[in-house]
Amino acid sequence: MKGKIKAIITGTTGMVGEGILHECLMHPEVDTVLVINRKPCGIHHPKIIEIIHQDFFDFTPIKDQLKGYNACYFCLGVTSLGKKEPEYTQLTHTLTLHIAEILSKQNPNMTFCYVSGAGTDSTEKGRSMWARVKGKTENDLMKLPFKNVFAFRPGYIHPTDGLKYTQRYYSYLSWLFPIFQTLFHNYVCTLTQVGLAMINATLDGYKKKVLEVKDIHELAGI
Repeated sequence: MKGKIKAIITGTTGMVGEGILHECLMHPEVDTVLVINRKPCGIHHPKIIEIIHQDFFDFTPIKDQLKGYNACYFCLGVTSLGKKEPEYTQLTHTLTLHIAEILSKQNPNMTFCYVSGAGTDSTEKGRSMWARVKGKTENDLMKLPFKNVFAFRPGYIHPTDGLKYTQRYYSYLSWLFPIFQTLFHNYVCTLTQVGLAMINATLDGYKKKVLEVKDIHELAGI
């Protein structure tokens, strides 16, 4: 890719989105980061532009502010626990595709990186509801006229120290991470690795469109 990265990041008031933002702010190849949230992310930096927008099912009012970007790191996501399939589909597939369709029209030269999950079902026919919905979301994103679409399927993600939105239960698991790395290397990665892999996918592309943990390791280069 020629030129610097101008990225849009969603979900920066969550652990994954905040971690991806952190990597972008430190990376010399990232020039600008537009964050879109329902509430301020609370991070101030010369690279950051922030839009506060309440209705993520309707980005039409802000679509003109989304032009001129060549990357989107889509980190919005909800748990499927306690949700019926229609609700989970609306919050996962419908919302994601609405935003992605607008971005593909505004920025056809964009690389779109979607945070999916290990075990996602590309056939859309398996028994696991969340895996089917994630699989359909991945498949439909691949059909949009972006320069590139990559689906990232991390397993366990080890958080970055010192960030605000790290979920509390990770504090009880951190001491186990070296063990996880040794015993389950292809199922665990760090948030730093996910962020660097997204940046490198934008800069140089990658040989696969669906990235499992071992691909994230390789693309991150650490």
